[in-house]
Amino acid sequence: MNILLVEDEVKIAVFIRRALVEQHYSVHVVHNGHDALIQAEIHPYNLIILDIMLPQKDGFTLCEELRNNRVTTPILILTVRNSLHDKVRGLNLGADDYLTKPFEIEELLARTRALLRRDKTDKSTVLKVADLSLNQVTQEVTRAGKSIKLTSREYTLLRYLMLHANEVVTRTMITDHVWGEDSAAFTNVIDVYINYIRNKVDKDFDIPLIHTVRLIGYTLKEPGVV
Repeated sequence: MNILLVEDEVKIAVFIRRALVEQHYSVHVVHNGHDALIQAEIHPYNLIILDIMLPQKDGFTLCEELRNNRVTTPILILTVRNSLHDKVRGLNLGADDYLTKPFEIEELLARTRALLRRDKTDKSTVLKVADLSLNQVTQEVTRAGKSIKLTSREYTLLRYLMLHANEVVTRTMITDHVWGEDSAAFTNVIDVYINYIRNKVDKDFDIPLIHTVRLIGYTLKEPGVV
């Protein structure tokens, strides 16, 4: 599942992102409302976790604009503003849930799971590209029926490539969505992990699915797709 985390306090963002990644979610972090609006309108996120007190555009305004622009992604407001007036306002503007800080990470994860279960826009539990299959619930990966064992990071990287099948993903995109900005995921680290999953996904098969796009990044594509 792809989650957009909108939080201007870097330490809190790092803490939340790490907890979500440990649950195998793909998390993109932005620190202001302006960038969040752009990202939410161009990427098919399954959930937005949204702070209210943001620079450039506050969370209430952002929530209202997203709904006015027909972005139906579930929104979980996460904020220090705990008055009844603020809670009612956030929910009336289109948020699906409202959690106040300080919070227990177990409760945040539980609310995240509940909203993701409620999300009807998720197209499929199972991602498929050619004979490669990835079950987002059980995290089972197979190719041509053969089970493929992946580490947590390898799974997250492969899943991201499959979500963007037949598209070129840059190294910057991979860093943001798989490693996150709290990580020193330099190009050589990404290349190493691409090689890891290539050895598991492509090595024993006649047709490779993972391809390098020189000077840009990578693509995982169906055979025959130009």
